[in-house]
Amino acid sequence: MPGLAPGILRCDSLQCGGGTRGTPCTGVRYRHVHQQTEHESRIWDLLEQTGAGMLTTRFDEGLRARPLEARPDRGAGIIYFITDVRGLKDDEIENDPRVCFTLSNAHDKAYLSITAHASVLRDPLLAAKYWKKTDDVWWPGGPEDKYVRVLKLEPLRAELWDGPASSLVAAFEFAKARATGEKPNLGENRKVTVDMS
Repeated sequence: MPGLAPGILRCDSLQCGGGTRGTPCTGVRYRHVHQQTEHESRIWDLLEQTGAGMLTTRFDEGLRARPLEARPDRGAGIIYFITDVRGLKDDEIENDPRVCFTLSNAHDKAYLSITAHASVLRDPLLAAKYWKKTDDVWWPGGPEDKYVRVLKLEPLRAELWDGPASSLVAAFEFAKARATGEKPNLGENRKVTVDMS
């Protein structure tokens, strides 16, 4: 590809399934696939381990959040969700694709906020790729159900707060804070912001 340094390239098109260079699809932009940093890797680990979180969209009167189960694709750098077209989120995303997805992992005492660009797709093949047996409860017609949509989030920025590893550490930090008069180190100093675009 002219103007690009040598390296692994990944197709940006959903039509070819995210293949590598040489995949038979035309007019497709390519982007470099970079090695994930430690923080990016931690973010994807949390998405894969935790799953459910809150998606916030904008509407005329403000903000609206609802729980959704993430279907992260680390290799593509995309977070997918299986959703229903009968909700309000599709219209809200069409009017303003800027969204926020948050989750917390109680076991790791980690909190994650991802600012992303969202789009809603009617794509039964993509839905089938991320389909879980539990989705059949909501959509008996499977991935081809007329109400099924795939919500695609392209992360732009993530903020990660990694809390103390255990309750014992937290207790120590509170005791230390009481003795020294300083703030306990419970996470703010462990906050990182990661550019994911």
